[in-house]
Amino acid sequence: MTFRRDFSIRWVPVVAALALLLIVALLRHALKPVTVEGAVVQLSADTKRQSPIVDVSVTASGNLAAAPCTSDFSGYFRLTLRPWVKRGQPITLTFRHPDYVPVTLKGTVGDGLYVVRMASIHPDDGGPPNRPSTVISNVVVRYFMETTTSENIGSEVKLFQVANTSNVPCNHAPVCSPDNRWKAADVSFSLDAGAGNEFRNARVSCIAGPCPFTRIESDQFSAGGRTISVIIRNWSDTTTFALQAEVFRVQVNDIVRQYYPVIIGHMLNFTPPPNATGLTIEAELNGTEIDFPLGPDPVMSWAKCKVSALNDGARVYRCELEPGYQFR
Repeated sequence: MTFRRDFSIRWVPVVAALALLLIVALLRHALKPVTVEGAVVQLSADTKRQSPIVDVSVTASGNLAAAPCTSDFSGYFRLTLRPWVKRGQPITLTFRHPDYVPVTLKGTVGDGLYVVRMASIHPDDGGPPNRPSTVISNVVVRYFMETTTSENIGSEVKLFQVANTSNVPCNHAPVCSPDNRWKAADVSFSLDAGAGNEFRNARVSCIAGPCPFTRIESDQFSAGGRTISVIIRNWSDTTTFALQAEVFRVQVNDIVRQYYPVIIGHMLNFTPPPNATGLTIEAELNGTEIDFPLGPDPVMSWAKCKVSALNDGARVYRCELEPGYQFR
């Protein structure tokens, strides 16, 4: 009976600790803030015209939100509610943007996703009827791409020797055979293709001597490049090696490329390659050709543009026409 009593007493702290951990986990789950999330898009019967709306202010009435939030480039919003707000509780959300009619939605706090559609205060065809719209046509995105061209201008072959004497015991020499029996020698050899050139298809071969008792210690030639090198170890008599490679002249050029962006309604969308430079929009305004260089924060007189970076470094551009302009 004494053994059982002692055993039970020892387990009391363990059970208490497990109970405390369970209570803490339940409290964390209960106190975890509830969020409301969704997306804001433009109101249109044509789903292709339901472009995401950025910078929409989202608020909750009754001081239910911990802080207001705004929609991002994709139209996504996530509104964090105060800790005391419970699921199933009524909530009223308001969505505001200076270019769109405000939207107020009533619902209950839950796990559902909100898809909010906002109507633009500007018609697709431009400004007031007493002023003709400026027509935007023949829109082209132009940019530069750095390309590399190469030309085979010859080849190079160099012989080098690894001098050594066979059957000399290692006796703790600085360099030995792989089994540490024989004294060995290491020889390093390198080649330089010269400025603007590079080696390709480089290879090293033993062409004379007791080749079976050699090995490559360092391979700095297989990958090519302007300079290549190799270290050979020899633990027998003198051997002769050949280092061979093809030589290419490398040139870097900027090539102008262009493509047509996607235009739907009064929205213009395009995504240049990640390494594109010198981005420019070419367009005709009422028949006059004009170039619009685009910097990191694109500014154009006839459209408001937003930019978002992708994981691969590419940038997504979405431009909405200003009032008084229309695409042809």
